[in-house]
Amino acid sequence: MFDWVIIAWVGFLILFFALLGYWLGRNISERFYAAKLDEWKKEYEKSIRKDAVERSRAVLGGKFSEQLAPYFPDFNYDPTEVRFIGSPVDFIVFKGTGVNEPEEIVFVEVKTGKSNLSENERKLKEIVENKKVRWEMYYRG
Repeated sequence: MFDWVIIAWVGFLILFFALLGYWLGRNISERFYAAKLDEWKKEYEKSIRKDAVERSRAVLGGKFSEQLAPYFPDFNYDPTEVRFIGSPVDFIVFKGTGVNEPEEIVFVEVKTGKSNLSENERKLKEIVENKKVRWEMYYRG
């Protein structure tokens, strides 16, 4: 009977210390990895924020230069004949209206840096090039 009691106690102590070791190890590793994960998240968040700020600056710079484009010396049209639309194209030029002799309507898209036409802009360009443009009057009332 004495042997079984000792064996039971030893078994109980082994199980107790195994569970205690598992619990301690898990808590220590969770704290360690949680700290590492928090550090990684902060670095990742910093890089995402930095990227967002850079993109925002690029977009704002592009929009700013778009609106100033008619006043640049290399712009091909009289700024008084240019109307800013912004979307889906940047400008419509009513060439000749500055001297009361309209002769042409031109759609102008301004691009900066390495930007290209969007899919929508490409389609609009094709529509204009294929002369699928018309005049319509709307009477109200």
